[in-house]
Amino acid sequence: MFVVHLIASFFSKLQEDPTKKVDRFLYAMRLHDDQLSDISARFQAEMKRGLSVGSNVTAAVKMLPTHVRSTPDGSEKGQFLALDLGGSRFKVLQVKVREGMGNKRGGVEIVQKTYPIPKELHVGKATELFDHVSESLKDFLHEKNISLEKKHPLAFTFSFPCEQSTLNQGFLMNWSKNFRARGLQGKDVVQALRDAIDRTGGMDVEVLAMVNDTVATMMTCGFDDQYCEVGLIIGTGTNACYMEELRHVDLVEGDEGRMCMNTEWGGFGDDGALNDYITEFDRDVDAASNNPGKQILEKMVSGMYLGELVRLAVLKMAKLRLLFNGHVSDALRTRGTITTEHVAAMEEYKNGLKNTRNLLMDLDLSPTSDDCVAVQHISTIVSFRSSNLVAAGLAAILTRIKQNRNLRRLRITVGVDGSVYKTHPQYPKRLHKVVQRLLPECHVRFVLSDSGSSKGAALVSAVAQRLASQRRKVDETLSPFRLSQEQLQLVKTRMRAGLEAGLKSKGPSAIKMLPSFVYHTPDGTECGKHLVLDLGGTNFRALLVNCNQGLQQNSQLYHKIYTIPLEIMQGSGEELFDHIVQCVSDFLDYIGMKNTRLPASFIFSFPCEQTAIDTGTLVSWTKGFKATDCEGHDVVSMLREAIKRRNEFDLDIAAVVNGTVATMMSCAYENPQCEIGLIAGTGTNVCYMEELKNIEKTEQKTEKNERGEGTPEGEKDEQDDGREIERQEGHAEIPKMCINTEWGGLGDDGSLDDIITPCDIEVDQNSLNPGKQRFEKLMSGMYLGEVVRQVLLDLTRGGLLFRGHVTEALKTPGMFQTKYLSQIESDRQALLQVRSILQQLGLDSTCDDSIIVKEVCGVVSRRAAQLCGAGMAAVVDKIRENRGLDHLNITVGVDGKLYKLHPHFSGILKETARVLAPQCNVTFLPSEEGSGKGAALITAAARQKLEM
Repeated sequence: MFVVHLIASFFSKLQEDPTKKVDRFLYAMRLHDDQLSDISARFQAEMKRGLSVGSNVTAAVKMLPTHVRSTPDGSEKGQFLALDLGGSRFKVLQVKVREGMGNKRGGVEIVQKTYPIPKELHVGKATELFDHVSESLKDFLHEKNISLEKKHPLAFTFSFPCEQSTLNQGFLMNWSKNFRARGLQGKDVVQALRDAIDRTGGMDVEVLAMVNDTVATMMTCGFDDQYCEVGLIIGTGTNACYMEELRHVDLVEGDEGRMCMNTEWGGFGDDGALNDYITEFDRDVDAASNNPGKQILEKMVSGMYLGELVRLAVLKMAKLRLLFNGHVSDALRTRGTITTEHVAAMEEYKNGLKNTRNLLMDLDLSPTSDDCVAVQHISTIVSFRSSNLVAAGLAAILTRIKQNRNLRRLRITVGVDGSVYKTHPQYPKRLHKVVQRLLPECHVRFVLSDSGSSKGAALVSAVAQRLASQRRKVDETLSPFRLSQEQLQLVKTRMRAGLEAGLKSKGPSAIKMLPSFVYHTPDGTECGKHLVLDLGGTNFRALLVNCNQGLQQNSQLYHKIYTIPLEIMQGSGEELFDHIVQCVSDFLDYIGMKNTRLPASFIFSFPCEQTAIDTGTLVSWTKGFKATDCEGHDVVSMLREAIKRRNEFDLDIAAVVNGTVATMMSCAYENPQCEIGLIAGTGTNVCYMEELKNIEKTEQKTEKNERGEGTPEGEKDEQDDGREIERQEGHAEIPKMCINTEWGGLGDDGSLDDIITPCDIEVDQNSLNPGKQRFEKLMSGMYLGEVVRQVLLDLTRGGLLFRGHVTEALKTPGMFQTKYLSQIESDRQALLQVRSILQQLGLDSTCDDSIIVKEVCGVVSRRAAQLCGAGMAAVVDKIRENRGLDHLNITVGVDGKLYKLHPHFSGILKETARVLAPQCNVTFLPSEEGSGKGAALITAAARQKLEM
């Protein structure tokens, strides 16, 4: 009796405050922020499971790919039919989208009609359901005087869980919302619609896209707000979608860009993840549903169940004599007598209590004022829990987006639809407030869908058409850069012809084939300290190199790098060489050897005609140099004269060396099979060891020729010094000389015109040497960025990039440096970082823009590597045939930032050379110390010859 008295006393006190007794009775439904954060973290974990191919099958949150890869950008256009099937009624619409009218400028016209779906079709045969849909579509076309003969693109909003393999194919996973039509589960919904349209006849309809209503809502709002990348439905059912980075979606091939993921979050909790938050009322609702154990979150938050949750709570409190003096009416016991519409009415600001009283009286109850307050409070707690749970799910999605994009703050818009959100007076404000509390670092805007999901479905089709059209136009622009095997074979053939022509003493040749007067690769006897002066681009290097290192790699004792200002590069020759000598003077002070007459080699990586190892007449400037009074002059003499003018030090300049030759020599010191040098950097060039009998140019005598140097006879003397002659596969080595091909000139005679694009022509015409170095301008670091910029300009002017907006930055020559190609094409580089790079360049890009820019970079750099490989194939095949070999093993010494830093260049180069020269096994050996050591070795060898 004492216990009964305590209970009676407890309940008596509660009756004094109707809201407190409800709070205590429904305490499990009142969720605080720590609990919501916990739920959000659990949902994030479920999202991750759903995205993974290994755990998707068992994941409660399915994370279904929709194959919607872009939100609207305002350029969509067209006229579409749309079907919207997701509840007891469905709609047929005609949607007209006008180009350029998106992003807060209107531009969508909709004509629609709603058709009922008889209840018997909900649970009948699927064919009968779809026949009804198809016949309603035909009726709509007749009524709206829409031509039956014309082909109509159609978008289908189908608001049930489907697995989609393409945008216009989806297999029904399971029905929901009281639909149980037989014969469709596991089958293609789009094909079922097509079959029904065929059975109806008289219509020419192409189903372009099938989308979930959540996705369609996001697209509808995205047409007016470019930041809308999340869709949310809170109505009869509930769901959310968002744009996920493709690199995280295991279920779809490819990792570039984004795809809208239909979370199907109503299933959250089906695996028990919400068990400690589920109340007895939730369990009762679930047990009485058509799908017990399924769609747990949906049953806690959606309009189909909120009224029933309120009814069960009121009924339980009445049975416990906490309401209505314990009176329970038959109507209160009857399922469905309290609906979500009642819940919304009870929470109206002014009329809420009045509406509550009217409802209770309609349920044959006689409520007191406290009863009305209590029942209204029950309604508030149930609906507030719904908005809290939705906020927790949204917080998980927004947190994931923020983390994906590595942002400190996220600005994003959520497109919303659904009867609960639209009609409940307090729901939106509560939802917004809780989201803001959970994610204070995010600026989240909620936009209500103004025309439901049907407009969005049409926009999905419009976006798909835009992307398809864009894809065709981008492919057309990039097609000339994609070289076939036949084209690469032609490049190889033309390179081979150019090599042969350049070796002859008479006749024109775009490839200069300059003798270097370097007859041997290193033999290990070279010694001494040597000064190396290296002019090969915008920087000048001075190095002190020690050749007494055996096979040790670190032969550089000291080095410094000096910038060549643009005004010096393009000023007078005297100014250029005075600047070089000033740098040398500073370097000699730095190493404390200004009073020592050092042997020196001059790496001069520009085309030079050499008549001896220590003379070189500049043929033409390349790589942006334009210094006057240099072409046609001996650069060694110009350097010596500049040293005399300064009168601070003296040097023994023993050799002028091309950087490519020096690279070959440096690598040959490590690998005796290295007989080719390749530069793939700011500029490009190749040298190789050619048989002297093939070099007609060396027949012209010079003073040093007459001393026995630089002729076959001189070479023969060298062979008689007692060293063993190396042999390869039984063939004795014959006299050779390293030839500096200057292959960058291939095409100067028009031989590459059939592969040169309009963008290449633009780059050439804007260069300092129009019509020259055409091959180099297709494949070297000085020009690749500019080629990319020209392509981006073309695509933007065509409306395919950056919303057609040509910025001043994009019009600025040189703004897109080749280093950006390497960064953008990095396998580790997500599109987020690509967008960041573009933004640094003043290019405000979308995700779609970033994909295209990355593709442009890839196509341009791939062509460059393939052309380099085709040229290399010509060189190695020539060496193989020179030596009469069936198979050649040879090593190429390589230097240059393009080869070393670009993530794919070297691999494509090697593969192309392998395919085009199958009888040659070519090994590429990167130069560890650049060309400095090679130049020193050449100088050491030259001095040894003079001393002999």
